[in-house]
Amino acid sequence: MAFSNKSCLVLATILMVGILIFSQQVSSQGECGGALQGLLNNCAAFVTKFGPQTDPSKACCDVVKAADVPCVCQHIPPGAELIVSMEKVVYVANFCGKELPHGTKCGSYTIPPASSFEIEE
Repeated sequence: MAFSNKSCLVLATILMVGILIFSQQVSSQGECGGALQGLLNNCAAFVTKFGPQTDPSKACCDVVKAADVPCVCQHIPPGAELIVSMEKVVYVANFCGKELPHGTKCGSYTIPPASSFEIEE
């Protein structure tokens, strides 16, 4: 299915409105040492439900490395998961060196246990 320029503009507008609403909910909570706003500003493109999973930018990783990611996961506002993929959030955290333990909840997503086929070092 091909998207027209108008469809892409509408989708981008909806995405930005959703991110702004999410940002407003998050910043009003004042949780996690203020890291949520920086994460939204630098990592939103890498955690939206729209589009493929991609490696985050250095700017995104810099913010992730400084953030309390478990705190962020515990304070995902209701409705945010309509636009934010928790699986991508976990991927970005892991990629940036902030691996979350198996069984940790990030929003409604629970990080699955390690596969029994993985080789432990």
